[in-house]
Amino acid sequence: MAFRQHKILQEGAPAPEIDGLPTERPVLVVFFKITCPVCQLTLPYLNRLHRAGTLPVIGISQNAHDDTREFNEEFGIEFPVLFDREEENFPASNAYGISSVPSIFLLEPGGKIGRVTEGWSKREMSRFGVLTQEDNVPEWKAG
Repeated sequence: MAFRQHKILQEGAPAPEIDGLPTERPVLVVFFKITCPVCQLTLPYLNRLHRAGTLPVIGISQNAHDDTREFNEEFGIEFPVLFDREEENFPASNAYGISSVPSIFLLEPGGKIGRVTEGWSKREMSRFGVLTQEDNVPEWKAG
């Protein structure tokens, strides 16, 4: 089955509950697919945020466990990853209105969406403090 086409949730909307996501503190949630080139660009930078410990990052993979584990090893991803199963028609992705990846949500305490980013945004990554002057990255890339 494919994704149902929904409108992606926006800032201020209540975040749908997903088992494994904390609701008592801010958390950055990134939906991704291992074959997505923009995800391959984005996730290592989000891993910097995870390593810094300033904001928890949780990935939601749309792929199988073994494939995701290999991806994480190849790209050095250390943050926790949950799974959105195709066999179940991607319930988390559909609840958030995902139509492209990566899709990134900053979830505020209490379950509100504080920020939404689709694709790669240099400006958003700069806001999270994960870029250095040596990083030669594009301004924007669609997911």
